[in-house]
Amino acid sequence: MITREHPDYQKNISEIKLLPPFSIIYQIQLKSDDKLSANSSEEKFLKLKEKVLLQEFDEKKIFVKYYSSENNVYQYNQGERNVNLSADKVQSINSQLLLFGTDEFGRDIFSRLIFGARISVFIGMMAVIISLLLGLILGYIASTGSTILSWLLNRLTDLFLSFPSIFLVILVLALFGNNLLSVIVVLGFSGWMSLYKIVSSEVASVKQKDFFITSQKIGLSSSELLIREIIPVIIIPVTVNLVFQFSNVILAESALSFLGLGTGNEFPSWGSMIEKGQEYITDAWWMIFIPGIVLVLTLLSFHNIAKEVNKFFNPNIS
Repeated sequence: MITREHPDYQKNISEIKLLPPFSIIYQIQLKSDDKLSANSSEEKFLKLKEKVLLQEFDEKKIFVKYYSSENNVYQYNQGERNVNLSADKVQSINSQLLLFGTDEFGRDIFSRLIFGARISVFIGMMAVIISLLLGLILGYIASTGSTILSWLLNRLTDLFLSFPSIFLVILVLALFGNNLLSVIVVLGFSGWMSLYKIVSSEVASVKQKDFFITSQKIGLSSSELLIREIIPVIIIPVTVNLVFQFSNVILAESALSFLGLGTGNEFPSWGSMIEKGQEYITDAWWMIFIPGIVLVLTLLSFHNIAKEVNKFFNPNIS
């Protein structure tokens, strides 16, 4: 809805690459060749080629920085060549604003940022759901199970917390590949420890309260105790932690993409855009500056959301 242009769509590289923000280019749409028969093998081949390549390249569209028109002839530059194009071959000419400029392949940076946001949000949501399920289940088991089981889960959590998770993530992705599914699973399994600590400590604390002991004595079942007494207590700290966890996952995914261990070339990523921008930092500063600013603003936004949620449920906290 925000951008209709495919993030990998390449324009005329010689003319449109490395354009600064707020540049205006012109799109010359050529007419279709009506001489070909609709059932001819050549026409079928062209239609098949359009279906395969149209998202990344379209031979019937010419992108130029400027053009001139004289005597029904359009003139524009193609690299170092001056090209003349008859007006009979042109269907339309439209202008396009490049809000954030283009990269080294003439691709619209704004479109790539939007598609990169979709991937980051999707990875963040899926990874947080995995962390939430692990943290809730293991935390509840540790606080309601046997002493030995609780001790084992606590030691396992301490082991994960003592080892930098980024090294574990890099090791697993290097061994099993860096596709979208593996990134989600690895980030989800590396972020459950804080939720486990919250759930286990809150449930253990609730079990010592008078209202919980009274509820047990009047004969409430385990499911009723969970729904009525435990969930209302843990939902606030868990919600706040989830928002922080979401921003941490987005940062981790960007860091992995920056190191070349993210979703690969299959999807655009903010981290990979920043990594590519390093090569052109002197000639095209916007390639690294704009994705970096978007990433920082996104992380700060979720951080402030988590703080406001915490203040809303705990107004006494300054």
